[in-house]
Amino acid sequence: MRRLWFILLILGVAIIFGCAPKQRTGVSLEDNPSHHYLMGMELIEQSKIEEADNHFTRALYLDKNYSPALAGKALVHAIYARNQKDQGHWEVEFDKVKKYLNKARKKVENNSERFIYHVTAIRAYFTAHPKGWLKEAEDHYSYALNLKKVDEADLPYYQTIAAAHYFMGYGYYLAYEFRKAEDAFSKVLSSKPGKWHDKADRMFKRVQKIVRAMGQYTLTGVGKKIAVKPAVTRGDVAALLVDELHLDKFMAGRIVVKSNLPKVAFTPADVLNHPFKDEILTVIKWNIRGLEPEYDKTTQAYLFKPEEPITRKQLAFIIEDLLIKLTGDNSIATAYFGTEKSPFPDVPVNVAWFNAVMNCTSRGLMEPDLSGEFRPDDNVEGAELIGALMKLRNIMNIN
Repeated sequence: MRRLWFILLILGVAIIFGCAPKQRTGVSLEDNPSHHYLMGMELIEQSKIEEADNHFTRALYLDKNYSPALAGKALVHAIYARNQKDQGHWEVEFDKVKKYLNKARKKVENNSERFIYHVTAIRAYFTAHPKGWLKEAEDHYSYALNLKKVDEADLPYYQTIAAAHYFMGYGYYLAYEFRKAEDAFSKVLSSKPGKWHDKADRMFKRVQKIVRAMGQYTLTGVGKKIAVKPAVTRGDVAALLVDELHLDKFMAGRIVVKSNLPKVAFTPADVLNHPFKDEILTVIKWNIRGLEPEYDKTTQAYLFKPEEPITRKQLAFIIEDLLIKLTGDNSIATAYFGTEKSPFPDVPVNVAWFNAVMNCTSRGLMEPDLSGEFRPDDNVEGAELIGALMKLRNIMNIN
């Protein structure tokens, strides 16, 4: 009798849970899966990953089968994986990426959700960077483009089909496939204006700088890695000056008496274990203005600060000093003294970097915005640095 009662109890529980609704009612009109999914994706744009994860979790609480939110969870764990230094921890996170992508694929209800799944998968693969990630991303790109009857009104975050071109373009960019990236971004620009148009325009211009530089010179592996960085550091600049411009060889060739070649007086403590140690010491040896070791009050020592970002005005100083050293023309240092009016609204004639900015822009080594502003305090992008140094390399060859 007890056994029968126990079986009936188990069956009752199973019936109750089996009949439980797959969807729950939210506490307000905005408390619905689509809204929480959209909020989660927008929070990812703002790098608020934990908050985004919470919104995807809420979306799945309201509807456990909502495919876009499952794809969103996969993207969150791809970001977590990217930030893991330990291989074991990376594998744990990437297993979750695959699990959520698999669930998202199985739960799609229409081609709009299927498009969301494929584009988010592109992003998850280039974010987590597993072995063979580019091929996986390209497969999802192909599937997304071959979908029929995708209703853009049902794409709460991506909004237009052009999103597939934009994110695959970004994937190519991260894979150093710059010409393929250029082509993908151009497809966004040739489509009707939408959410991804301005972003694609900025990326297209960034990639074009790299492609133009590569048209004359083949970038080293280090050069390609630095080219895609949104903000370059003092160490990056040192690496490119030595690896791409062959600074040491060129400068040494201009000194007739070899006994006059400079030597490194000391090695700053913060570059002892840096991957660009040799390049940094070479730059220090030639005393490039703007890349000198700086006195640090905390450590009471001169440090190079290799991870400190370079601003545009600092890069102007560096390039101006290289121009003087490479051409032997000391008049460059005072060429624009006495100028009455600046062509740039954000670079007054009386600031220390005005002459350097003028020397760089007048030679096309650096460019202002279309608005006319130079943006002296903005960080230098990798693509911009590559473009400037390759143009400087041309000047070196001419001279």
